[in-house]
Amino acid sequence: MSKQKQLILKISLSGLFLALGLVLPFLTGQIPEIGSMLCPMHIPVLICGFVCGWKYGLIVGVLTPLLRSFIFSMPPLYPGAIGMAFELGTYGLVSGLLFSLLNKKYENNLLTIIFVLIISMLAGRIIWGIARYAMSLFDKSLVFTFQVFISGAFLTAWPGIILQIILIPTLIYCLQRANLIPLEK
Repeated sequence: MSKQKQLILKISLSGLFLALGLVLPFLTGQIPEIGSMLCPMHIPVLICGFVCGWKYGLIVGVLTPLLRSFIFSMPPLYPGAIGMAFELGTYGLVSGLLFSLLNKKYENNLLTIIFVLIISMLAGRIIWGIARYAMSLFDKSLVFTFQVFISGAFLTAWPGIILQIILIPTLIYCLQRANLIPLEK
């Protein structure tokens, strides 16, 4: 595939993943008990990193929560969407970068995909915590303790974490087996 066609494909897919990130929260929001705990914006960003690469994953990750905040007022811009922009941007960056590096050595390996996903999820949550803590240093009305970090990053997000660990590796592995990815990075 020519570089121009590849660029067009990556931009188109990135737009699709961005749109999914804007729309998925409406679908999961219909499940009152766990809808927001499913972390619906995270899934398309992580997949974008795997499929399109780190640059596109980073851009889609940063834009998704900010656009969703501007368009639908959810999540609230400050501190929610800004913190999520750091988190999701890290997801897209790390998943794309690590997958590109490791997939060359361990091609079509499900364990590689799971490893990349878990590292991406941990890195994103750590960056979210750092961003939220930094915001709390400048805004004394924001309280961000280690307990708040653990609760927000892991305890309330456990349904989304499980969903991501099941759904994303399965989808990426199937796309690889069908020779639909990896695109040349």
